[in-house]
Amino acid sequence: MKPYNLFGVILVVLTLMGANPVVAQTPDSLTHYLETAAKNNPGLNADFLTYKASLEKVPQAGAWPDPKLEIGFFLKPMDIVGGRQIADFTLMQMFPWFGTKKAAQTEATHMAKMAYEKFRETRDNLYLEVYTQWYLLSTLVEQLRNNRDNLQLLKQLEELALRRVSSPSGGSSSGYTVPAPSPVTKGSATSPAGGGMAGMGSMGGTAASSGTSSSSEMSFSMGSSGGTMSSGMGSAAPGMSDVLRVQLEIAEIENNIESILSEIVAGKAKFNALLNRPAGVEVILPDSITKVPFLFDEGVSLDEIENRNPMLGMLKEEELAYRAKGEMDQKMSYPMFGIGLQYMLIGEIAAAPMDQGMEPEMNGMDMVMPMVSISLPLYRNKYKAQQRESRFLWQSAREKYNNTLNMLQSDLFKLKHQLDDAERKIALYQKQEQLARTTYQLVVQEFVSAKSDLTNVIQVQRQLLDYQLRKAEAIAEYNTRVASIRKLRSFNSFNN
Repeated sequence: MKPYNLFGVILVVLTLMGANPVVAQTPDSLTHYLETAAKNNPGLNADFLTYKASLEKVPQAGAWPDPKLEIGFFLKPMDIVGGRQIADFTLMQMFPWFGTKKAAQTEATHMAKMAYEKFRETRDNLYLEVYTQWYLLSTLVEQLRNNRDNLQLLKQLEELALRRVSSPSGGSSSGYTVPAPSPVTKGSATSPAGGGMAGMGSMGGTAASSGTSSSSEMSFSMGSSGGTMSSGMGSAAPGMSDVLRVQLEIAEIENNIESILSEIVAGKAKFNALLNRPAGVEVILPDSITKVPFLFDEGVSLDEIENRNPMLGMLKEEELAYRAKGEMDQKMSYPMFGIGLQYMLIGEIAAAPMDQGMEPEMNGMDMVMPMVSISLPLYRNKYKAQQRESRFLWQSAREKYNNTLNMLQSDLFKLKHQLDDAERKIALYQKQEQLARTTYQLVVQEFVSAKSDLTNVIQVQRQLLDYQLRKAEAIAEYNTRVASIRKLRSFNSFNN
């Protein structure tokens, strides 16, 4: 197959690569955003233009050397036998050794394929960034929804606390007493989705700590609030401290909601930057994040990495390019042949001496002389050095290929471990969320019937929110690891 036909096929495949015949596309689906990024991203377009520029080197390498024309004029015509020589024209065309031009064209072809593999690597990195940012935004949306749901639960709890305050026997029937203040013990903060979630992370850390430390912190902070309220109001209604403690929780949740909204705006700006769109363009996100279906097959994944990974493909083409260069260097050490023509412009002599034996019709006749030339590559050291250089370079490319393959295989097993770990976390947090939700319903009923105090209710409510946030994080981590494994195998389609 000719190089032009080969690259024509590659361009057609490249054009159709973004098409996905399986997944139905909507104007605001992830598939649509991936195609938009592939079409508009400046970095990707720059690598594609570099690839197109490298294609133009193929016809350059396959072209013949330019012919050489030499023209000489005599300022004073020189008398020769048969006339006066006025000018001399020499045209010469050199031809390299047989197969040299083909080897140079083969080298340029493999160099162009290297540029194409570089373009594929940039494209896969871009897709992975889009996937990662999409899952991060989906996690933030999920966390926003969970915080709003918990805000509604707290408002319902506030209403229950107000009813107990307004009840004539609310203070005595509750059976609730303010615990004595104790030293504050802070749990380890967790950040669900980046720095913007620091406020929410403090809630997760409180829920993740032991029940004793959470109760102690709650008792200290809320008890102090209750004491301040009592000192300020003189004689507060029984159970009013419970209302204030719920309102404090509501204020914290509202602050978390504002923080998440701000982080979503920043995340959308980064997402639009990947698509080369203005930062303010709206990004339509799903209401909740779900685990993507994925079946891991170790043997198939290893084969696909070796056959489709663009980094390995680039190193393969680099090795082949240096092999072709070595062949070209060898042929360049052989002689080059040239075929030419020399034309001498001769003027007539006014009085030709007949005694010299010159025919009259030869007076002033122009002369044409065919020529053949050959180069003599006598200095062999430079040619031998060129061949050794090419041999070392393709051996180096082979070693880099083996090293990169080992690293990619190692990355695959590491991602598989992280994938399994994220899947276990999803199952754990989902189970804990269900248990926390059931526990919350029971403890609220106990609070209404004065069998439990508000500390237990708020603690379970915090645990419920923490498990919801952790589950969303685990799903985002799982989906990101799936995208990373697909990136190792190269994104041939958006659902592979």
